[in-house]
Amino acid sequence: MSNPRHLAILKSLATKSDSKIVFLVMDGIGGIRTTTHGTTELEAASTPNLDRLAQRASLGRIIPALRGMTVGSGPGHLALFGYDPVAEENEIGRGVLEAVGVDYALKPHEVAARGNFATLDAAGLISDRRAGRIGSDEGTRVCAKMQAAVAEPIDGVSVKVLPVKEYRFCVVFDGPDLEGAFLDTDPQVTGKAPLPVRPSVEGPHTERTRKVIEAAIAKMSAAIKDEPKANGFSLRGFAKDPGIETLQQRWGMRCGAIATHPLYRGVARLVGMDILKTGTEIADEFETLKQHWNEYDFFFLHVKKTDSYGEDGNRRGKISIIEETDRHLAWLGEKLNDVIVVTGDHCTPPPMRGHSFHPVPTMIAAKTSDVGGNLRFCERTCVTGSLGLFPSMELMQLALGHAGKLQKFGA
Repeated sequence: MSNPRHLAILKSLATKSDSKIVFLVMDGIGGIRTTTHGTTELEAASTPNLDRLAQRASLGRIIPALRGMTVGSGPGHLALFGYDPVAEENEIGRGVLEAVGVDYALKPHEVAARGNFATLDAAGLISDRRAGRIGSDEGTRVCAKMQAAVAEPIDGVSVKVLPVKEYRFCVVFDGPDLEGAFLDTDPQVTGKAPLPVRPSVEGPHTERTRKVIEAAIAKMSAAIKDEPKANGFSLRGFAKDPGIETLQQRWGMRCGAIATHPLYRGVARLVGMDILKTGTEIADEFETLKQHWNEYDFFFLHVKKTDSYGEDGNRRGKISIIEETDRHLAWLGEKLNDVIVVTGDHCTPPPMRGHSFHPVPTMIAAKTSDVGGNLRFCERTCVTGSLGLFPSMELMQLALGHAGKLQKFGA
């Protein structure tokens, strides 16, 4: 919500209701048509339950941030939860999300950065930005080697290396007078070396902080240089916790989050959601939703692999995850008195092998939805849906309205 007065008005209208809200976020769900494939993955998938839900829903598309802007998962999810993703007060670095996502109690003065293990060739150039997607056990082992290398403080700053998942890890710098505004060291392409540490904004302690980070990188890099796959790394999303207003404070809702990856648990925790323990499979996540159904007003259920397969360029894999998710939707579609939102934080088209700026297909199923004879939930139907094209950060207030959680404004 970019307009403070609008947000203040909406908060004053917040009220309780019996209707629950579920945000099913299929990460990177949207796709694009190509000359090779005339359908997107969502259009090609067999999704009888999503289509049945669409027949009693309003459809449309959301813009994650600004038109033409490609967003990361952090700002993409913040927008879904009703926060302006480009507002300075809502700027949450990837490092903060990763640290909080693995249950690290990040203190206000600490600086966190998300790490990606990478494979470097003999010349020190990146040949694989994700180190062959090593498993979590191997990632944890390599993290232990790096932690041992920075066991002693550097200029009074302690360095903590936290395993996250697979090839991902987090580094936390704990010491006085640290600056958190630094650019990524990931060049985002193979064939180049990791970039040097560079400030994005100069502060009074920037140079000291930069030297500490550089020294830590040098020690950790030396410790893993003989690894077969994870013999290098890049750091992204340097940041401090900005401390944003929670959903409980805004809307008075008790919120539960169901996600298998630390980043998404981190975003959810920062906006005040309880993190519900769940298994690693989509079936486990839906079972967790069933088990906690009577305990919360709002649920966030995250499906990751639609995004992962999109990044890998794996069209068939992305279709299979959409279909697997659909198989668990039947019972949720029977919740006629509740509000079911299905969307994504951004699009990840397999032909692009990464996040994209395209609008994201979205539906809101509720008793008050403007039903328009929708036969399917896919890009083609969402383009002509009654919701139209609108900013992601307006999705939460629409869900609140459909759930009867906003009172009438004015006489």
